[in-house]
Amino acid sequence: METIWVHAEAADGKVASITLEMLAKARALADTVECFVAGDGEAVAATLGEHGASAVHATGELAGGLVGPALAGALADALAAGAAPSAILLGTTKDGRDVAGRLSVRLDAPVITNVVDLTVDGDSLVGTEPIFGGTVNVNTRFDTDKPGIFLVRPKSFVAEPTDGGVAAVHPLAVPDLGATGAARVVNVHVEETEGPKLDEAGVVVSGGRGLGDADKFQMVDQLAKALGGAAGATRAIVDAGWVPYSLQVGQTGKVVKPDVYIAAGISGATQHMVGMKGSKHIIAINKDAEAPIFGVADLGIVGDVHKVLPQLLEALAAR
Repeated sequence: METIWVHAEAADGKVASITLEMLAKARALADTVECFVAGDGEAVAATLGEHGASAVHATGELAGGLVGPALAGALADALAAGAAPSAILLGTTKDGRDVAGRLSVRLDAPVITNVVDLTVDGDSLVGTEPIFGGTVNVNTRFDTDKPGIFLVRPKSFVAEPTDGGVAAVHPLAVPDLGATGAARVVNVHVEETEGPKLDEAGVVVSGGRGLGDADKFQMVDQLAKALGGAAGATRAIVDAGWVPYSLQVGQTGKVVKPDVYIAAGISGATQHMVGMKGSKHIIAINKDAEAPIFGVADLGIVGDVHKVLPQLLEALAAR
Protein backbone atom coordinates (compact mmCIF):
# COMPACT_ATOMS: atom_id res chain seq x y z
CA MET A 1 0.00 0.00 0.00
CA GLU A 2 1.44 3.35 -1.03
CA THR A 3 0.21 6.09 1.31
CA ILE A 4 -1.98 6.30 4.40
CA TRP A 5 -3.11 9.60 5.91
CA VAL A 6 -3.75 9.67 9.66
CA HIS A 7 -5.85 12.23 11.52
CA ALA A 8 -3.66 13.80 14.20
CA GLU A 9 -5.42 15.13 17.28
CA ALA A 10 -3.62 17.23 19.85
CA ALA A 11 -4.30 19.46 22.84
CA ASP A 12 -1.84 22.04 24.15
CA GLY A 13 0.82 20.65 21.85
CA LYS A 14 0.46 17.08 23.14
CA VAL A 15 -0.52 14.51 20.53
CA ALA A 16 -3.39 12.21 21.52
CA SER A 17 -2.56 8.57 22.21
CA ILE A 18 -5.07 7.36 19.59
CA THR A 19 -3.06 9.22 16.92
CA LEU A 20 0.19 7.52 17.92
CA GLU A 21 -1.56 4.13 17.98
CA MET A 22 -2.85 4.60 14.43
CA LEU A 23 0.58 5.77 13.24
CA ALA A 24 2.17 2.57 14.53
CA LYS A 25 -0.25 0.46 12.51
CA ALA A 26 -0.09 2.68 9.43
CA ARG A 27 3.72 2.34 9.35
CA ALA A 28 3.36 -1.43 9.14
CA LEU A 29 0.91 -1.21 6.24
CA ALA A 30 2.03 1.62 3.98
CA ASP A 31 5.18 2.81 2.25
CA THR A 32 4.44 6.40 3.26
CA VAL A 33 2.51 7.75 6.24
CA GLU A 34 1.36 11.35 6.48
CA CYS A 35 -0.86 13.21 8.95
CA PHE A 36 -3.45 15.94 8.76
CA VAL A 37 -4.33 18.20 11.66
CA ALA A 38 -6.69 21.03 12.52
CA GLY A 39 -4.28 23.47 14.10
CA ASP A 40 -0.59 24.34 14.19
CA GLY A 41 1.45 21.71 12.38
CA GLU A 42 4.78 22.95 13.75
CA ALA A 43 3.65 22.21 17.32
CA VAL A 44 3.20 18.49 16.61
CA ALA A 45 5.68 17.87 13.76
CA ALA A 46 8.43 16.48 15.99
CA THR A 47 6.17 13.98 17.79
CA LEU A 48 4.44 12.85 14.60
CA GLY A 49 7.78 12.45 12.84
CA GLU A 50 9.14 10.44 15.74
CA HIS A 51 6.21 8.06 15.27
CA GLY A 52 6.69 7.61 11.55
CA ALA A 53 4.90 10.47 9.76
CA SER A 54 6.92 11.99 6.94
CA ALA A 55 4.63 15.00 6.57
CA VAL A 56 1.82 16.81 8.35
CA HIS A 57 -0.83 18.79 6.48
CA ALA A 58 -2.05 21.53 8.81
CA THR A 59 -4.91 24.01 8.62
CA GLY A 60 -3.33 26.41 11.08
CA GLU A 61 -5.30 27.79 14.01
CA LEU A 62 -9.06 27.82 13.39
CA ALA A 63 -9.77 30.81 15.66
CA GLY A 64 -12.49 29.07 17.62
CA GLY A 65 -14.19 27.47 14.62
CA LEU A 66 -15.46 23.91 14.52
CA VAL A 67 -12.91 21.23 13.66
CA GLY A 68 -15.24 18.96 11.65
CA PRO A 69 -16.40 21.28 8.87
CA ALA A 70 -13.00 22.95 8.45
CA LEU A 71 -10.90 19.80 8.32
CA ALA A 72 -13.34 17.80 6.19
CA GLY A 73 -13.63 20.68 3.73
CA ALA A 74 -9.86 21.13 3.57
CA LEU A 75 -9.31 17.40 3.03
CA ALA A 76 -11.94 17.17 0.30
CA ASP A 77 -10.32 20.06 -1.57
CA ALA A 78 -6.85 18.52 -1.20
CA LEU A 79 -8.10 15.24 -2.64
CA ALA A 80 -9.82 17.04 -5.50
CA ALA A 81 -6.55 18.86 -6.22
CA GLY A 82 -4.62 15.62 -6.62
CA ALA A 83 -3.70 14.27 -3.19
CA ALA A 84 -4.18 10.51 -3.41
CA PRO A 85 -3.85 8.60 -0.13
CA SER A 86 -4.84 4.95 -0.37
CA ALA A 87 -6.70 5.21 2.94
CA ILE A 88 -7.58 7.73 5.63
CA LEU A 89 -7.53 6.72 9.30
CA LEU A 90 -9.32 8.63 12.05
CA GLY A 91 -9.81 7.78 15.70
CA THR A 92 -13.20 6.97 17.17
CA THR A 93 -13.33 10.28 19.03
CA LYS A 94 -15.77 13.18 18.90
CA ASP A 95 -13.70 15.11 16.35
CA GLY A 96 -12.68 11.97 14.46
CA ARG A 97 -16.28 10.89 13.95
CA ASP A 98 -17.34 14.40 12.99
CA VAL A 99 -14.61 14.75 10.37
CA ALA A 100 -15.24 11.24 8.99
CA GLY A 101 -18.99 11.84 8.62
CA ARG A 102 -18.55 15.16 6.87
CA LEU A 103 -15.77 13.83 4.63
CA SER A 104 -17.99 10.89 3.70
CA VAL A 105 -20.63 13.32 2.43
CA ARG A 106 -18.06 15.45 0.61
CA LEU A 107 -16.57 12.44 -1.20
CA ASP A 108 -19.80 10.46 -1.53
CA ALA A 109 -17.92 7.55 0.04
CA PRO A 110 -18.79 5.23 2.94
CA VAL A 111 -16.98 4.92 6.28
CA ILE A 112 -15.96 1.69 8.00
CA THR A 113 -16.44 2.27 11.73
CA ASN A 114 -15.35 0.64 15.00
CA VAL A 115 -12.23 -0.85 13.40
CA VAL A 116 -10.01 -2.92 15.72
CA ASP A 117 -7.56 -4.24 13.12
CA LEU A 118 -6.33 -3.43 9.63
CA THR A 119 -4.74 -5.69 7.03
CA VAL A 120 -3.64 -5.33 3.43
CA ASP A 121 -5.13 -7.65 0.83
CA GLY A 122 -3.70 -6.93 -2.61
CA ASP A 123 -4.22 -3.22 -3.21
CA SER A 124 -7.01 -2.96 -0.63
CA LEU A 125 -7.03 -2.13 3.05
CA VAL A 126 -9.36 -4.39 5.02
CA GLY A 127 -10.92 -3.31 8.31
CA THR A 128 -11.91 -5.74 11.05
CA GLU A 129 -14.90 -4.69 13.17
CA PRO A 130 -16.60 -6.58 16.01
CA ILE A 131 -20.38 -6.95 15.79
CA PHE A 132 -23.13 -8.42 17.99
CA GLY A 133 -21.56 -6.98 21.12
CA GLY A 134 -18.07 -8.11 20.17
CA THR A 135 -18.92 -11.79 19.76
CA VAL A 136 -18.21 -11.90 16.01
CA ASN A 137 -15.63 -10.10 13.84
CA VAL A 138 -16.30 -9.12 10.25
CA ASN A 139 -13.79 -8.01 7.62
CA THR A 140 -14.80 -5.18 5.27
CA ARG A 141 -13.14 -3.53 2.30
CA PHE A 142 -14.14 -0.71 -0.04
CA ASP A 143 -15.17 -1.53 -3.59
CA THR A 144 -14.32 1.93 -4.95
CA ASP A 145 -11.43 3.92 -6.33
CA LYS A 146 -11.88 6.56 -3.61
CA PRO A 147 -9.71 6.54 -0.46
CA GLY A 148 -11.07 4.22 2.22
CA ILE A 149 -12.18 6.05 5.37
CA PHE A 150 -11.66 4.03 8.56
CA LEU A 151 -12.65 4.97 12.12
CA VAL A 152 -10.30 3.14 14.50
CA ARG A 153 -11.21 2.19 18.04
CA PRO A 154 -8.74 3.42 20.71
CA LYS A 155 -6.29 0.89 22.17
CA SER A 156 -6.52 -1.36 19.12
CA PHE A 157 -2.79 -0.90 18.43
CA VAL A 158 0.31 -0.22 20.52
CA ALA A 159 2.00 3.13 20.00
CA GLU A 160 5.71 2.72 19.30
CA PRO A 161 8.12 5.54 18.37
CA THR A 162 10.72 5.16 15.62
CA ASP A 163 13.91 7.03 14.81
CA GLY A 164 12.07 9.34 12.42
CA GLY A 165 12.95 13.02 12.16
CA VAL A 166 10.65 16.03 12.31
CA ALA A 167 7.74 15.74 9.87
CA ALA A 168 7.61 18.30 7.07
CA VAL A 169 4.72 20.75 7.53
CA HIS A 170 2.50 21.62 4.56
CA PRO A 171 -0.42 24.09 4.59
CA LEU A 172 -3.92 22.66 4.26
CA ALA A 173 -6.20 25.40 3.00
CA VAL A 174 -9.66 25.64 4.57
CA PRO A 175 -12.32 26.57 2.00
CA ASP A 176 -15.24 28.92 2.50
CA LEU A 177 -17.63 26.98 4.75
CA GLY A 178 -20.62 29.25 4.33
CA ALA A 179 -22.97 29.47 7.31
CA THR A 180 -21.27 26.50 8.98
CA GLY A 181 -18.03 28.47 9.09
CA ALA A 182 -19.69 31.10 11.27
CA ALA A 183 -20.13 28.65 14.15
CA ARG A 184 -17.77 29.23 17.07
CA VAL A 185 -16.85 27.28 20.19
CA VAL A 186 -17.66 29.77 22.96
CA ASN A 187 -16.94 27.64 26.01
CA VAL A 188 -15.17 24.38 26.86
CA HIS A 189 -15.84 22.42 30.03
CA VAL A 190 -12.92 20.36 31.25
CA GLU A 191 -13.81 17.84 33.91
CA GLU A 192 -11.31 17.98 36.76
CA THR A 193 -9.71 14.66 37.60
CA GLU A 194 -6.99 13.37 39.88
CA GLY A 195 -4.44 10.74 39.00
CA PRO A 196 -3.96 9.06 35.62
CA LYS A 197 -6.56 9.21 32.86
CA LEU A 198 -8.84 6.18 32.67
CA ASP A 199 -7.79 5.17 29.16
CA GLU A 200 -4.08 5.63 29.93
CA ALA A 201 -3.83 4.17 33.45
CA GLY A 202 -1.68 1.13 34.16
CA VAL A 203 -4.20 -0.06 36.76
CA VAL A 204 -7.97 0.27 36.47
CA VAL A 205 -10.47 -0.65 39.18
CA SER A 206 -14.07 -0.77 37.94
CA GLY A 207 -17.31 -1.22 39.82
CA GLY A 208 -20.68 -2.59 38.75
CA ARG A 209 -24.18 -3.14 40.08
CA GLY A 210 -22.84 -5.70 42.53
CA LEU A 211 -21.71 -2.77 44.70
CA GLY A 212 -25.35 -2.37 45.72
CA ASP A 213 -25.66 1.42 45.84
CA ALA A 214 -23.87 4.60 44.81
CA ASP A 215 -22.18 5.19 48.17
CA LYS A 216 -20.25 1.93 47.86
CA PHE A 217 -18.43 3.19 44.76
CA GLN A 218 -16.11 5.06 47.08
CA MET A 219 -14.42 1.70 47.80
CA VAL A 220 -13.60 1.38 44.10
CA ASP A 221 -12.26 4.93 44.02
CA GLN A 222 -10.15 4.37 47.14
CA LEU A 223 -8.66 1.14 45.81
CA ALA A 224 -7.83 2.76 42.48
CA LYS A 225 -6.02 5.61 44.25
CA ALA A 226 -4.19 3.22 46.57
CA LEU A 227 -2.87 1.34 43.52
CA GLY A 228 -1.96 4.52 41.62
CA GLY A 229 -4.62 3.79 39.04
CA ALA A 230 -7.97 5.06 37.78
CA ALA A 231 -11.56 4.19 38.65
CA GLY A 232 -13.97 2.88 36.03
CA ALA A 233 -17.57 1.76 35.89
CA THR A 234 -20.12 -0.27 33.96
CA ARG A 235 -22.86 1.33 31.89
CA ALA A 236 -25.47 0.11 34.36
CA ILE A 237 -24.23 2.27 37.23
CA VAL A 238 -23.53 5.20 34.90
CA ASP A 239 -27.13 5.04 33.67
CA ALA A 240 -28.27 4.80 37.29
CA GLY A 241 -26.53 8.10 38.00
CA TRP A 242 -24.01 6.72 40.47
CA VAL A 243 -20.97 8.01 38.56
CA PRO A 244 -20.38 10.26 35.52
CA TYR A 245 -20.22 8.94 31.97
CA SER A 246 -16.51 9.77 31.80
CA LEU A 247 -15.85 6.66 33.93
CA GLN A 248 -17.76 4.24 31.70
CA VAL A 249 -15.79 1.29 30.31
CA GLY A 250 -17.28 -0.72 27.47
CA GLN A 251 -18.69 -0.71 23.99
CA THR A 252 -20.33 2.71 24.42
CA GLY A 253 -17.69 4.04 26.81
CA LYS A 254 -13.91 3.96 26.96
CA VAL A 255 -11.68 1.12 25.80
CA VAL A 256 -8.91 0.39 28.31
CA LYS A 257 -5.84 -1.85 28.19
CA PRO A 258 -4.15 -1.54 31.58
CA ASP A 259 -1.57 -3.93 33.01
CA VAL A 260 -4.10 -4.79 35.72
CA TYR A 261 -7.90 -4.54 35.51
CA ILE A 262 -9.92 -5.23 38.67
CA ALA A 263 -13.63 -5.84 38.11
CA ALA A 264 -15.57 -5.46 41.35
CA GLY A 265 -19.20 -6.55 41.39
CA ILE A 266 -19.30 -6.78 37.59
CA SER A 267 -21.14 -9.74 36.07
CA GLY A 268 -19.42 -9.45 32.71
CA ALA A 269 -21.93 -8.36 30.09
CA THR A 270 -20.47 -8.61 26.60
CA GLN A 271 -20.81 -4.85 26.10
CA HIS A 272 -18.56 -4.22 29.10
CA MET A 273 -15.98 -6.87 28.26
CA VAL A 274 -15.51 -5.36 24.79
CA GLY A 275 -13.94 -2.37 26.55
CA MET A 276 -11.53 -4.20 28.86
CA LYS A 277 -10.82 -7.75 27.68
CA GLY A 278 -7.52 -6.62 26.15
CA SER A 279 -6.12 -5.87 29.63
CA LYS A 280 -2.89 -7.70 30.44
CA HIS A 281 -4.13 -9.15 33.75
CA ILE A 282 -7.81 -9.27 34.76
CA ILE A 283 -8.91 -9.83 38.37
CA ALA A 284 -12.62 -10.43 38.97
CA ILE A 285 -14.46 -10.18 42.28
CA ASN A 286 -18.03 -11.48 42.27
CA LYS A 287 -20.14 -13.56 44.63
CA ASP A 288 -21.65 -15.46 41.70
CA ALA A 289 -19.22 -18.21 40.71
CA GLU A 290 -21.01 -18.54 37.35
CA ALA A 291 -20.62 -14.87 36.39
CA PRO A 292 -19.36 -14.49 32.79
CA ILE A 293 -16.57 -12.16 33.95
CA PHE A 294 -14.70 -15.19 35.31
CA GLY A 295 -14.46 -16.49 31.74
CA VAL A 296 -11.92 -13.76 30.86
CA ALA A 297 -10.33 -13.34 34.29
CA ASP A 298 -6.77 -14.43 35.07
CA LEU A 299 -7.62 -14.46 38.76
CA GLY A 300 -11.12 -14.89 40.14
CA ILE A 301 -12.26 -14.17 43.68
CA VAL A 302 -15.66 -15.63 44.50
CA GLY A 303 -16.80 -13.42 47.31
CA ASP A 304 -18.77 -10.39 48.43
CA VAL A 305 -17.16 -7.16 47.20
CA HIS A 306 -18.29 -5.46 50.44
CA LYS A 307 -15.94 -7.80 52.33
CA VAL A 308 -13.16 -8.28 49.77
CA LEU A 309 -12.52 -4.62 48.89
CA PRO A 310 -12.18 -3.42 52.52
CA GLN A 311 -9.72 -6.25 53.17
CA LEU A 312 -7.70 -5.27 50.10
CA LEU A 313 -7.61 -1.65 51.28
CA GLU A 314 -6.50 -2.74 54.78
CA ALA A 315 -3.76 -4.92 53.29
CA LEU A 316 -2.48 -2.07 51.13
CA ALA A 317 -2.56 0.38 54.04
CA ALA A 318 -0.50 -2.03 56.15
CA ARG A 319 2.28 -2.30 53.54
